[in-house]
Amino acid sequence: MTQKLTGTVALITGASSGIGRATALELARHGASVTLVARREDRLTALVTEIENEGGTALAVPTDISDRAQAEAAIATTVDHFGHLDIVVNNAGLMILGLAADADVDDWDRMIAINQQGLLYITKAALPHLQAAAAGSRQVADLVNISSVAGRTTFPTAGAYSLTKYGVNGFTEALRQELAASHVRVGVLEPGKVDTELDSHNNEEILANIEANFGGFTMLDPQDIADGIAFMVTRPAHAAIAEMWVMPTEQS
Repeated sequence: MTQKLTGTVALITGASSGIGRATALELARHGASVTLVARREDRLTALVTEIENEGGTALAVPTDISDRAQAEAAIATTVDHFGHLDIVVNNAGLMILGLAADADVDDWDRMIAINQQGLLYITKAALPHLQAAAAGSRQVADLVNISSVAGRTTFPTAGAYSLTKYGVNGFTEALRQELAASHVRVGVLEPGKVDTELDSHNNEEILANIEANFGGFTMLDPQDIADGIAFMVTRPAHAAIAEMWVMPTEQS
């Protein structure tokens, strides 16, 4: 593989599993040094070993991104360790479905804290470093936000989750326009159904509904999304992918 990201540093949130884990491996294979951000330190440590065994470079930074101080510290630790920051992938997310009338408001708070506030905290802390990187020899830096098809359309039980993802889409596009002239590329990737742990926070009734709706076709693999992210951040400096929508072939 041509290592198009040699010399760059990438930070990925939600790196302990699923899309985040696959993305960290993929960007490392392209030559990036990667910072792994998530709450589960044991999984991050194991992933560092896996990346290093493949010849890559990785740093585990256990972090709860919904805590502003921790999010800011993750960025600072990355820059202190590697010297700069070129790519941020805001992947961490939580999906708890249910009818609004029956919802636990604490679940709504948790989704907003991770899907939106954590993304904002990481982004705000990273922006000066991304702008500095874009002014350097590579002449570009990248911020990729992972949204969802639920940020484009919605369905019963997904109201609060869709609220968070529609918000991610809106913030991403505004930020893209703000930063375009500085060569910080800002893009959003909206996956359809991916085979990850995202469903696991839901109750048995919701899980049964998910299986009824999505069990009849082949879901995306996390690697499918990692491939899309890698494509976005390896474009030449003059080309930006503002939005990517990746769906299982059979998902309507």
